[in-house]
Amino acid sequence: MVTANGTAEARKALPVYSARHRLVEVVKTSPCLVLVGETGSGKTTQVPRLLLEAGLAAGGAIACTQPRRIAAVTVAQRVANEMGCKLGSQVGYCVRFDDRTGPDTRIKYMTDGMLLREALLDPLLQRYKVVILDEAHERTVATDVLLGLLKAAAAGRPEGDLRLVVMSATLDTQKLTAYFQGSQAAYIAGRQYPVQVMYTPAPEESYVDAAITTALQIHCEEGPGDVLVFLTGQDEIEACERLLTDRAASLPPDPARLSLCVLPLYAALPPEAQLRVFERAAPGSRRVVLATNIAETSVTVPGVRFVVDSGMVKARAYSPRLGADCLQVVPVSQAQARQRSGRAGREGPGKAFRLYTEAAFAKLAPSTAPEILRTNLSSVVLQLKALGVRDVLGFDFLDPPPAPALVRSLELLLALGALTREGDLAHPIGTSLARLPVDPMFGRVLMASAELGCSEEALAVIAMASTDPVFQFPREKREEAAAAHARFASREGDHLTALAVFQRFVAQPRKQAAAWCREGFLNARSLAKARDIHAQLRGHFQALGLRLASCGDDATPLRQALVMGLFSHAARRQPGGTYRVLATGQDVALHPSSALARAGGARSGVPAVDAVVFGELVRTTRTYARDVTAIDINWLPQLVPNFFARAAAAGG
Repeated sequence: MVTANGTAEARKALPVYSARHRLVEVVKTSPCLVLVGETGSGKTTQVPRLLLEAGLAAGGAIACTQPRRIAAVTVAQRVANEMGCKLGSQVGYCVRFDDRTGPDTRIKYMTDGMLLREALLDPLLQRYKVVILDEAHERTVATDVLLGLLKAAAAGRPEGDLRLVVMSATLDTQKLTAYFQGSQAAYIAGRQYPVQVMYTPAPEESYVDAAITTALQIHCEEGPGDVLVFLTGQDEIEACERLLTDRAASLPPDPARLSLCVLPLYAALPPEAQLRVFERAAPGSRRVVLATNIAETSVTVPGVRFVVDSGMVKARAYSPRLGADCLQVVPVSQAQARQRSGRAGREGPGKAFRLYTEAAFAKLAPSTAPEILRTNLSSVVLQLKALGVRDVLGFDFLDPPPAPALVRSLELLLALGALTREGDLAHPIGTSLARLPVDPMFGRVLMASAELGCSEEALAVIAMASTDPVFQFPREKREEAAAAHARFASREGDHLTALAVFQRFVAQPRKQAAAWCREGFLNARSLAKARDIHAQLRGHFQALGLRLASCGDDATPLRQALVMGLFSHAARRQPGGTYRVLATGQDVALHPSSALARAGGARSGVPAVDAVVFGELVRTTRTYARDVTAIDINWLPQLVPNFFARAAAAGG
């Protein structure tokens, strides 16, 4: 979590600072410290620095993992400022496709996934003297795997050579201290003021409408203080931002009322826009921050005295029925609800407005299920295989995932060609996929593109799939933006549309690129990030000795390469206009934002596409396939005979 003030006085006022001597002593004398520090205790910014100052990183460095990129970046910036050093020198960060560290870096904030990738090259993580797993209560897949790997790494190094600290705002200390033998637990209270929690008397029809109404009610009726509204995603936040701004402007004049400033906060937001939420409100002004769950624990927004909790969160879960990861909106857990409410009591007494009934709260799950119990494990299994773990089912997980989920991941990796029939890492496909910093399915697309002569295009497509959304829809110019985006639309689907945007972007002179993006309603930062990702992927590609080639204007090889990686996400059109996923038999619809969504309509002039492959599923009122490309159904048995031979033989 990010503290709002970096002065020496503010540091000394943090609860963790007063406990510094005891903390350092426990880390010195035990192999693992399980540290529960309440929100506002200062653990994220101060513990790595305290351990560095105590000399515990002598001869190495301290790694501090975060589940989210935004937290790793903003905390590193904050700590570098506090320590008076340049970001990337003594303090740095490393997230996927962005490394701001150097040979002198002693405190390295990083996503848990990046430390996991480092373990592929050095399973003992000998570069680090201390590894801190922060926000461990979020129980991401990468964090859970790291727990097992760090336990093995500590056992494989001389006694006391690697010290572990597992930190969280809320955590099952008993489970973790039992998992790490000889470990100790410690608790640090946060600076928390009383928070009055209020519920709705009856269920709300729309939590989005209720959130807007409640925020305006607070603005009109409550005293000074900012409002933090928890919503589920970027689209919802942008819609709320428009409506809230419009409704606030139409309020009757009142000279006593504060002016209202609405700010969004979500992971895909440009860094400069993210940093705005850490600036205090101007005199005579009240901020309403519309945020996803990244504001629960990962970052702290200063000035908040009121919280509006929608009670919902967007979560990624693996659906065995659909055979794919699904983004879906689900109720929060009780632990998440408490974290959200607590944000109102950081700087003074506050109020939390829960947009659900007290009876509904009582029925919520006590805590969020570990991600490893509800997600696709193919990347994890591949990395464990690359680490030499032969018996994945027997790996020392804190919470072992369901055996069927592990088996499904093994089956997918076998179909991708990453594993042998004996379950070992296959060479060269498996070893190469493990080294590429993308999902194994995307990695297989890249490897297939080398065989099919379209690797330049495939690298661009995967780079675009790995960046943040590029299409922008300003509320005043939505139709103009849609018309500008239509210039890039491909009849062959979204991956080809993304390729067209990327190719046009990189063709612009650097000085003119930002203006070109503004004119086309495109996110210049997302495209610049895609360009950087493309360059890094190209470097990995060449390091693996794969062939760089272009297919020019013939998109067929690229679409075939997409089939060879995304074949388990192949779907065929049904008479009613939906698509049936061939691997699972489930029906899905094309996402309304897809370039193919209008094909087959009376006004489109474009024939409906018979078969597609898609990147991911999104579940709202129905299940949508997003990032879709048109394919020839006959390619499936030709390009992926092992996977589709049985279906073809059965007439499927």
